[in-house]
Amino acid sequence: MKFTGLMLCLTVACLIVFAGVAILQDRFIYFPEKAATGDVVSSILRAWPTPEAFRGLVAEPLGSVRATVIVFHGNAGHAGHRSFYAAPLTGLGLRVILAEYPGYGPRDGTPGEESLVGDAQQTIALAHRLYGAPLLLLGESLGAGVAAAAGARERDKTAGLLLITPWDRLEHVAAYHYPWLPVKWLLRDRYDSVTHMASFGRPVLVVVAERDSIVPPRFGEALYNSLAEPRQLIVVRAAEHNDWIGRVDETWWREVIGFLLTSSH
Repeated sequence: MKFTGLMLCLTVACLIVFAGVAILQDRFIYFPEKAATGDVVSSILRAWPTPEAFRGLVAEPLGSVRATVIVFHGNAGHAGHRSFYAAPLTGLGLRVILAEYPGYGPRDGTPGEESLVGDAQQTIALAHRLYGAPLLLLGESLGAGVAAAAGARERDKTAGLLLITPWDRLEHVAAYHYPWLPVKWLLRDRYDSVTHMASFGRPVLVVVAERDSIVPPRFGEALYNSLAEPRQLIVVRAAEHNDWIGRVDETWWREVIGFLLTSSH
C-alpha cells in the first residue's frame, strides 16, 4: 500500500508539473520586450510602413535597390535590437525591413506560432505590394521558424530564404534542453520547418554556428539535409548562438546574398 501510495503521489506530481509546463510554455519560448515607436526609430531606421501602422523598421540603401530583404528576429527583445543587419545589407543595395512581431516592441498582440506566422504573411504581402520582386526573407533562430512557415505559404512572393541558427523541428530543441519532459506531447507551437519547407522550391541558405549551445548545429544541418536544391550550408566557425554576427564580414554577406539572388533566377 505504501508503494502504491508513493507511486500515486509521484504520478500526480508529474501531472501537475506537465500541466504547468503546458500552460506556461509560451514563457519558455517568447521573451518579448516592449518599447515605444520613438525609442526604436533613428536617422537610419524609420517606422515601416508608417508610425501609425507600425509593423517594423526600414533602412534604405544609398543607391539603387537590388532587392528587399525582410528580417524576422529571434525570440527575445524587439526589432530595434537587430539594427546590426542594416549596414551590411544596405551596403549591398538591399532595402532592409526589420519586421516586428505582435506583442513585441510597440506592437499590440500576443506571441504564438499562428499569430507570428500569420502576421509575417501580411508583412510579406505588404512588402511585395509596395516594392515588388525580388523579395528575400532572413530568419534568425525563432525567426527562421517564422520565415520558413510564412515563406512557404507566400512562396510566389518569396525569391529565397536565409535561415540563421535554425532548427528542423522545435520539439527536437526542446527535448535537448528538457530531456526529462515529454515535449512532443506538451508543445503547442511546433515550428516544424522540415514540413513547411518540403515543397518550397526556392533557394535556401542555412547558416549554423559551430559552437551553438542554444540551437546546436545538428538541428540546422538536419533541416538543410531535408531541403531540395538549390540549397547551401554555411558553418560559422567557433561561433555561439548570438555572436556569429561578429565572425562574418562584408565578403561573407556578398556571397550569401549573391547565392540567393543568382539561384532564384
